[in-house]
Amino acid sequence: MTTRRPPWVLAGVLAGLAGLATSYATAMVLTIRESPVVAVAELVIRLTPGPVVESAISILGLFDKPFLVAVILLVLLALFALAGMLARRSWWAPLLVWFPLAGVGLVAVLVQRGAGPVDVLPVAVGLVTWVTLHSALTDALHRGLSRPDLESHERRVFLVVAGVVSVAAVGIAVAGRLVGAGRRHVEVSRRLLRIPGVTRRQPPADTSVGLEGIAPWQTPNEDFYLIDTTIAKPTIEPEDWSLRIHGLVERELTLSYSDLVRRQMTESWITLNCVSNEVGGGLVGNARWSGVRIADLLADLGVSDEADCVLQTSHDGWTCATPLAALTDDRDAMLAVAMNGRPLPIEHGFPVRTIVPGLYGYVSATKWVVDLRVSTFAESTGYWTTRGWSAEGPVKIASRIDVPRGGDEVPAGPVSFGGVAWHQRTGIESVEVQVDGGEWTAAELGGVPSVDTWVQWAVTLDVAEGDHEVRVRATGKDGETQTSVVRATDPDGATGWHAIEFSAV
Repeated sequence: MTTRRPPWVLAGVLAGLAGLATSYATAMVLTIRESPVVAVAELVIRLTPGPVVESAISILGLFDKPFLVAVILLVLLALFALAGMLARRSWWAPLLVWFPLAGVGLVAVLVQRGAGPVDVLPVAVGLVTWVTLHSALTDALHRGLSRPDLESHERRVFLVVAGVVSVAAVGIAVAGRLVGAGRRHVEVSRRLLRIPGVTRRQPPADTSVGLEGIAPWQTPNEDFYLIDTTIAKPTIEPEDWSLRIHGLVERELTLSYSDLVRRQMTESWITLNCVSNEVGGGLVGNARWSGVRIADLLADLGVSDEADCVLQTSHDGWTCATPLAALTDDRDAMLAVAMNGRPLPIEHGFPVRTIVPGLYGYVSATKWVVDLRVSTFAESTGYWTTRGWSAEGPVKIASRIDVPRGGDEVPAGPVSFGGVAWHQRTGIESVEVQVDGGEWTAAELGGVPSVDTWVQWAVTLDVAEGDHEVRVRATGKDGETQTSVVRATDPDGATGWHAIEFSAV
């Protein structure tokens, strides 16, 4: 008698999904940040060449990580189906799928920073679920095939068991999430936290040029761009956080969260931008950051003369090497604990992250920072510099048109143009706008409290009916004018003039 494939495939898929559910639930109950699937996804990110990662970010944007997880789940479903088909041949054949899958999960979990024996448990639970449940389901199918008179009965039993397994898998996952709601607990701790020296202030009144549609000078926390390599954001209670500063220093220092916030607090308006930001892109934002200056911490430790960088390490294992000079000069490079007057959001590095004005985030902005090793560039490389990006990453002068948007239709006649420009550590001296290749016209600039923030600009020009192109360029306080040469984001940031097309009617 010929056996039909669907029941065998269904048995493999159900067992596979149940194993994922029990593995996830175990991770949640034990408050392990990364379930095996998440660990595999993050391992894929770490092993993917930089140009491929950059292409994925440019194409998928904020959906790059969900897309990766979806691909991994689809691959898993195919392998689960394969395990089901192999069960037709012999009882041990599916083990050729289950054990290698568990092995990949085990490796991904163990290479995570700070992994220990407890992190292995979700993998073990998932493997046991796969093997035992799949064996039980396929046993019911085999009994039905060996006893034709019982086949109908066994099929009904199989379907009942399959239904129960499906419901149980969903229930286990949900229960695990409820029991291990570590993030919610940390979120409550964050909301209740009051940090001495952190204030909430409105932006200076003169920062706005008063043109609707321009990005607000102060970027709200919920609108601030998010770029990182982690799938599951670390959830760290303040009392569990600590920072070790060591390496080429005479004296090491380990700080608890309470040690840190008892120190002198610095508050500064600082613009951050990602090296992956395309010309005219949105991976840039401005906020008021509160924290402790790194220069003050290092001054007490006796830094060696041979040191020229600090290797930063995140709780999730991400690293970057930051020029020591940028951490010890007069800029407000800090261990930030608050953003716009509130404790850092979890996604932005709660409880502590680093902020370094004038450097792209890939060499400076470490979320969930837990380790600073004073070192040299010869001995230290970060996550992105091993993937072909430049070592130091100073920000480039840039400007953007926010009003009108590309493709907009506006009334002919006086048309208001506006946007933002930035050149941290230098400041913006002027912004100019050009319509259809004509003369450059200087724009009005908003006020800024320091050279480390972006500036709003606006100008009104007469525009005739028809299709038009407008371009913008900025000049820094050092006399440098934005180059028109178009370069890609890698290896050290995009260049070129932002241009948009619009129609006047």
